[in-house]
Amino acid sequence: MNPDHLIRMANQIGAFFEAMPDREQAVKDIENHLRRTWDPRMRTELLAMLGRADESKLKPMVLDAVIALRQSDTA
Repeated sequence: MNPDHLIRMANQIGAFFEAMPDREQAVKDIENHLRRTWDPRMRTELLAMLGRADESKLKPMVLDAVIALRQSDTA
């Protein structure tokens, strides 16, 4: 899948959750949404963006959720 498309989709999810007053809960909700609804291949590709230039295209809240997703996948 096109990395820019994945980034755009992830950021759209993040935009929805940005309105939540509790940032920590919003990050958890983004992480849960990615885990529940995204195909494993999409998640794998998104996680592979961490540490690369593409990472900077993710909204800060989405980036935190992706990092949490990676941490929970390796735990």
